[in-house]
Amino acid sequence: MTRPTTRKRRPQVTVIGNSQASDDATLLAERIGEMLGRLGCVVISGGGTGVMEGVSRGASRAGALTIGILPGADLDAGNGWLDVVIPTGIGYARNSANVLAADLVIAIGGSSGTLSEIAYAWLYDKPVIAWVGLGGWSDRLAGAQLDDRRLDRIEPAATLDELEELVLRHFPGLRRGDT
Repeated sequence: MTRPTTRKRRPQVTVIGNSQASDDATLLAERIGEMLGRLGCVVISGGGTGVMEGVSRGASRAGALTIGILPGADLDAGNGWLDVVIPTGIGYARNSANVLAADLVIAIGGSSGTLSEIAYAWLYDKPVIAWVGLGGWSDRLAGAQLDDRRLDRIEPAATLDELEELVLRHFPGLRRGDT
């Protein structure tokens, strides 16, 4: 079997945030998922409720492939908007896989699990965009340089237009309206 000489792979974006998110955060995640889907991104999350379910719902409605990397071993434990479910059985250690599967990480609010994913993203040299305005770790770390191992900063976004511009900057081959 011959492998292609060039690889066509859609951008993979992991969206992280609180499983017990507020209605505002869940609705925002849904709108972000729709935007990512319209741009042609594969949308990855931890596969649970809250932000993860919102982003999966929005992405699915926009026709995107949605992937959930679950902490547990139950294939049926993910939210109902996932196309691909990957149960890991490794608990919070799965946060590393969530980040490694991404070309770009978007953080929305979040508690300690989100903080660990942001730290993994930093360690694995993955760009991170942090939503500003809902509290949690994304607000606290927006604009921060976590340590001196990287020269960049966590990029803040406070509107969907700002977020879309940042996503498009990371994936120059994408354009608004691509499917």
